[in-house]
Amino acid sequence: MPFENLSVHLGEKIVLEEEPLLEKIVNARRGGFCYELNGAFGALLSGLGYRVELLQARVYGDEGRLGVPYDHLALSVGTADGGGSWLADVGFGRHSHYPLALGERGEQAEEGGVFRIAEAEAGAADGDLDVLHDGRPVYRLERRPRLLADFEAGAWWHSTSPASHFTRSLVCSRLTEEGRLTLSGRKLTRTVGDERKEEELSGDAEVLNVYRERFGIVLDRVPEPLHLPA
Repeated sequence: MPFENLSVHLGEKIVLEEEPLLEKIVNARRGGFCYELNGAFGALLSGLGYRVELLQARVYGDEGRLGVPYDHLALSVGTADGGGSWLADVGFGRHSHYPLALGERGEQAEEGGVFRIAEAEAGAADGDLDVLHDGRPVYRLERRPRLLADFEAGAWWHSTSPASHFTRSLVCSRLTEEGRLTLSGRKLTRTVGDERKEEELSGDAEVLNVYRERFGIVLDRVPEPLHLPA
């Protein structure tokens, strides 16, 4: 499932309901952004018998500022054996490759980097947690369970606001055995550890072929950035 915001630039409506999400991601073989990927993954885990809670988070931006409410959707997943809750997040682009123990406050090292879940600083709501990646806070997680419909305002803002990075740029990214592949507009980037290799694609046919062959996404036209006024 690629992390992608192509629907924003193709004029496709984003519907945060279980059936449309599964139709898009499973049957149409598309990806999506956090609301879609984690929404569909949560439905799958629930169907398999796991206890799943949808959690809202606010992403840290420039100068440590937090984003809008319902900025991000993540999952708290409880196992059948009562072994505690896990933070599962397949919708944050470059993030952990495996679930993180929500109750652990020490470092959790894995292939995606070193992660730590910490109690939020004074002034935050009671129970809020900060998720850190390689020492840098990436988002603040609220522990109160939410419904998928609660995230509609955040999805609408991110797909329409000139202030959202999702309306200002195209992204399609997935983790592969050869590293992380990211197609942003017409630039294909392969990232392995700290090494990045970039390739500029020459024409629409090549772009559509990369979407199809490298990401499994079949499009009939190349998405173009909205270029909304700031």
